[in-house]
Amino acid sequence: MKRVLLLSVLLLAPPAGFAQMKGMDMKDMPMKAEKKGGTHKATGVVTKTDKDKVTIRHEPVPSMNWPTMTMAFKVKDKAVMDKLKKDQKVDFEFVQDGRDYVVTGVK
Repeated sequence: MKRVLLLSVLLLAPPAGFAQMKGMDMKDMPMKAEKKGGTHKATGVVTKTDKDKVTIRHEPVPSMNWPTMTMAFKVKDKAVMDKLKKDQKVDFEFVQDGRDYVVTGVK
């Protein structure tokens, strides 16, 4: 009986650190994409802009198997960067470039 109770608790408990994903440095988080390569689409809100990167609080990204979180994306194209403003809701596309994630388009 004790084993059944212990097994039930272990199966129902969330993994340690699961609630702490918001604001993590994504370079330290191993991620497995369902769709390797290619372009991924997401929706979110810009929380910060910088010279060549943007931080976005995005909704889940099914193609990457990601939950809702806040993370920084690189932006190589200045024309894309010029479209981004703090607190703006955006539909955006991005690609994985090595260990970086790069915004390639914004609507």
